[in-house]
This record gives sequence, structure tokens and C-alpha cells, in this order.
Amino acid sequence: MRRHAVRAVIAVALLLSLQGCAAVALTLLSAGAGVGASAGIDYTVNGAACRTFTAGHDQLRKAVLVTLRRMAITVKADDSTDEGRKIVAEAIDRSVEIELERLTTKATRMRVVVKQGFFFRDRATAGEIINKTGQIVENGTKVTRNTD
Repeated sequence: MRRHAVRAVIAVALLLSLQGCAAVALTLLSAGAGVGASAGIDYTVNGAACRTFTAGHDQLRKAVLVTLRRMAITVKADDSTDEGRKIVAEAIDRSVEIELERLTTKATRMRVVVKQGFFFRDRATAGEIINKTGQIVENGTKVTRNTD
């Protein structure tokens, strides 16, 4: 009887001590992500990449469309929503959903989800779309029809 009690106490102690590992790992992972090229990008649990830009809604939309064209990602839909805009695009084996949410006249939040199949999310591609869009916005690159 005493042996079972000791085992139960050890099991509970292990479970309680391991419970914080996920939080520590996520904290370290997010701290490490801020150092690299994806600084300023937040990732949600469901694989969405998000970033707020100091750019107007229309300016960011044009930068997104240039980014998708440069990455050879085909735009399938570009629709207005109550919050801003939803752009749906497609790569060879991935679908891309981009939401632009107007925060103010000078600030827009961008949310990108890249799906590969039903279950898998491609965070790397979502992050790259945001990074390249950010470069266009920050560099003030002219957005024209012929820009490649």
C-alpha cells in the first residue's frame, strides 16, 4: 500500500513539473523568433501568422498583391469584408488566406494562414509572405502592375 502511495506522489509530482515545460518552451521559442528575420510576427496556435503594419489598408493590400505575384502565388479571390479585406490565393499544393483588418487610417493588421492539406499549416510560408510584404511597405517600393 505504501509503495502505491509513493508511486502516486511521484507521478503527480512529475505531471505537475512537466506542466510548465510547454509554457517555458513556447516562451523560449517566441523569444528566439523575435531575433531572426520573423521579428514582429506573432503566430497563433492554429498556425496563423499575424503582424500589424503602420500602413493604410489600401497600401498594404497593394503590397500583398505584389508579394503574391513575386512568389508566383495565384490570387483566386480578393473580396471586401466588414473589417477590411480577405484575399484567397493558391500555390502548387497550398492554399493561402490573407485577412487585412483596418485598425485606423494608418494601421492595418495582416493575418496569414497557409494550409497544406486539411490538417497541416505552413508557418514558414505565412511568415515569408508577411516579411516580403513588410519589406515592400517599409522600402516604399512603388507598386505598379509591371513590378516583379
